[in-house]
Amino acid sequence: MRILYIHQFFATRESDLGLIRSYEFSRRWVAEGHDVTVITSSSRLPTSFGKRFFARGVVDGIDVRSVRVAYRNSMSYGRRLWSFCVFVGGSTWLALRAPRPDVIFATSTPLTVGIAGVVASKIRRIPLVFEVRDLWPEAAIQMGALRRGSLGARLAKALERAIYSASSFVIALSPGMAEGVVGEGFPADRVAVIPNCSDLDLFGPGEKDPEIVARYELDRALVVGYTGAIGPSNAVESQLPGAARELRARGRDDIRFLVVGDGKSLPALRAATEGLGNVVLAGSLPKRAIPSITRSADVLLVLFADVPILSTNSPNKLFDALASARPVIVNSPGWTKDLVESNECGLYVPAGDARALADALEALADDPERRVRMGRRARELAESRFARDTLATEVLAVLTRAAGDAASR
Repeated sequence: MRILYIHQFFATRESDLGLIRSYEFSRRWVAEGHDVTVITSSSRLPTSFGKRFFARGVVDGIDVRSVRVAYRNSMSYGRRLWSFCVFVGGSTWLALRAPRPDVIFATSTPLTVGIAGVVASKIRRIPLVFEVRDLWPEAAIQMGALRRGSLGARLAKALERAIYSASSFVIALSPGMAEGVVGEGFPADRVAVIPNCSDLDLFGPGEKDPEIVARYELDRALVVGYTGAIGPSNAVESQLPGAARELRARGRDDIRFLVVGDGKSLPALRAATEGLGNVVLAGSLPKRAIPSITRSADVLLVLFADVPILSTNSPNKLFDALASARPVIVNSPGWTKDLVESNECGLYVPAGDARALADALEALADDPERRVRMGRRARELAESRFARDTLATEVLAVLTRAAGDAASR
């Protein structure tokens, strides 16, 4: 099968971001004999892709075609919107000129990625499958990037519905996202819930990395790890420092935080943790280096701001934590809470409750047997429900069905 895969932020394990779902799926499909062409921006690719406005290369057998578009988490909303618009134009052009595929697979975010998919689908008469990684524009509205009822919000909502309407199938990364898609009038029997995945070959249980322990002075401490974006949607800067101060006030200097990541809110986090000896800010690292961090942690955090729409998230860091066989603490009241509690592989604390987070960490610090038990169950869950190979096969089945339905008409 020939697959045209449109994703603005395609990245490999060499990237300092964890968004490698499209790469991991694509390389598996190529290994199975499928032809995969990826249309993306140059923002997460090696610098060689950024030398021309349109560039092309092969990454692990994947035909990668890029548009030179800059993007950083620290950009203002206006500059992000400009980046999205430039990519829409460039990716549409590339999608119309790429070898004729059997199916087009477009994945958000941003929502505007769907424009190239819809245009190419309509003009070339190829079925479109759209993947929802975040419920836009509702997420932008609740986060304050768009004002509800404004012209921009109404146009974004119309775009969302138009993309769904043009799609043969929609893949949603969580049950909450699926509900949001169906709520916009899309048929429930054409929505597949396929969440983010655990990289069982990249992340796994093991002893702490001596180099990490020595570098960040983590010896004889319960290490609480956080890896990933540090932005407004995570609100790390307003949640983690309060717990760190609470633990210090209790005399629990044996509990230390190790934070790996970057983003718009990093300066605020740095200011909020200044003088706190129990917080280490390690900066950003490539994806391939993150497993040494998760192995060196005793507990891993998945933090989001107290915004209702964020409870529908399917966060990469959660699945990395499960694969690493570590207890995970989540603070969203949605399906991730139900997941860790029902499988007894972690704990839930309300977003913004520093005392509750400190209580949970103190309880885990004082009960090593419970941590081991939770970690074992976390790995079992990753292997049984979220293995990358399994979910790549599930996505491929949806793409195959869409292509088959179109061929039979």
